[in-house]
Amino acid sequence: MLTVDFSRFPLAPGDRVLDLGCGAGRHAFECYRRGAQVVALDQNGDEIREVAKWFAAMEEAGEAPEGASATAMEGDALNLPFPDDSFDVVIISEVMEHIPDDKGVLAEMVRVLRPGGRIAVTVPRYGPEKICWTLSDAYHEVEGGHIRIYRGDELVGKIREAGLEPYGTHHAHALHSPYWWLKCAFGVNKDGKDAALPVQAYHKLLVWDIMKKPLATRLAERALNPVMGKSFVVYATKPHLPEAPAADGAGATAEAAEPAAEASAAKTPVAKASPAKSGAKSATRTARSSAKSSAKSSTGAAK
Repeated sequence: MLTVDFSRFPLAPGDRVLDLGCGAGRHAFECYRRGAQVVALDQNGDEIREVAKWFAAMEEAGEAPEGASATAMEGDALNLPFPDDSFDVVIISEVMEHIPDDKGVLAEMVRVLRPGGRIAVTVPRYGPEKICWTLSDAYHEVEGGHIRIYRGDELVGKIREAGLEPYGTHHAHALHSPYWWLKCAFGVNKDGKDAALPVQAYHKLLVWDIMKKPLATRLAERALNPVMGKSFVVYATKPHLPEAPAADGAGATAEAAEPAAEASAAKTPVAKASPAKSGAKSATRTARSSAKSSAKSSTGAAK
């Protein structure tokens, strides 16, 4: 289940992509399939190890085109281990609502994004999220839980303040909002067979929808997204710095230096932690069933 709409946020083969706070890796996997050079970073070591296994399984299964690469690594969103201008694309999905210093995270993303690069930010939408908070304290009063609810204009304003230029927004996952309202009403910490029957029934609906993608639910969600979409998505670009006026005779030198600088930036190494190869064959054998298990976890993606 993808929150970023890649028809609005296109990738080119070879793009250097940072999936910041990658979680289970859903966006990182899609970028890898599209031929990008992906770094999936998260502070959760267990999730990173699982993402690394799936990267290795995808490589073994031939799911990524030639030239694509994928690295999974632990890291701190407030202190990214990359040089300035390292990435063409940065994605941060359902992460900023967890971090007290959201401005610091935005500043780090801007630092590692090259001028002209693109960024996608997704957070829980204010209305559906407010209902969850009202129905259940346990939904957000947990360690590492949600500490704020963004209004759309507030998030766009913070992105502008960070020096980025927003160019588009939309809402996603309308069908997931009722699921979370039911969980909050009947017990947010009860899962599987312990969950209330309405929660179990709606979960089965979501899994079926993610697996089968029937036209009826796709059209329904598209119509409902502007009204009750669970996630709010913002796309922005990092502007190029204005060129300083060149002194007489310096223009040719500056023009000659620019291609060399771009080539140097393109070769800037990105810190990597090689994905674990162990378990790759096992992960490949389970690839057919991964969609279903991924669908189950996806119901919590817009957390």
